[in-house]
Amino acid sequence: MRGLDFPSFENLESLCPNSLIFNIRIQPLTRRTQTIMVRAKKSYGQHFLTSEDIARRIADALTLTGENPQVLEVGPGQGFLTKYLLEKKMDLKVVEADHDMVDHLHKNYIQLHGKVIAEDFLKLDFDHAFRDGQFSIIGNFPYNISSQIVFKMLDHRERIPELIGMFQKEMAERIIASPGGKDYGVISVLAQAYYEGEYLFSVSNQHFNPPPKVQSGVIRLTRKKEGIDCDPKLFKASSNKLSANAGKCCGIR
Repeated sequence: MRGLDFPSFENLESLCPNSLIFNIRIQPLTRRTQTIMVRAKKSYGQHFLTSEDIARRIADALTLTGENPQVLEVGPGQGFLTKYLLEKKMDLKVVEADHDMVDHLHKNYIQLHGKVIAEDFLKLDFDHAFRDGQFSIIGNFPYNISSQIVFKMLDHRERIPELIGMFQKEMAERIIASPGGKDYGVISVLAQAYYEGEYLFSVSNQHFNPPPKVQSGVIRLTRKKEGIDCDPKLFKASSNKLSANAGKCCGIR
């Protein structure tokens, strides 16, 4: 029996040009369609930035100095901010705990070959990531670990001259709060002992997928030439104790 010759997809389309089925084209996977296919996970506190303008403004906030400066992006996710960082002259590395995101970065950003660290930032050995020299930190930080990111930066401040970060707006304002204000707390004291803080801009929750319930804020922390002259561990412990005592007697946090 002679085989049947079926018309090709293109021939069918020419025969039925107005059929709705042919308006749904099967396209090769682009960066945009691949991004849609990678879902945010609550366990990682993921809220993906969707505004190209905001991503570029965050990348442009870095004050890069020296030749080929080292930069570490925390939680790149789908690489929405990463693509703008890759446009700049720097030695960029990214640290990502979500292995699905790590696979996505490997497949879509060949420039990151050998520069994706599949690890939890809070457990990262900086000497392993950057053998020597200074490096800046940047990222759209997961809200659930954002304060811990700042504390880790403070523990390694001798190597980190600058941080550009997107935080929950309340946290961003607290980090750079002025002494005496209602937002001034332990993280304010510790961060400002060693860094100058600057609030750059606010970001609506409508610029994320999925949208968080809160607004966000982007800040810059620039290391001071001279920090406080005391034992840093004692200073941190004293700040925590004073805050706890103040909270008990005055009801503040």
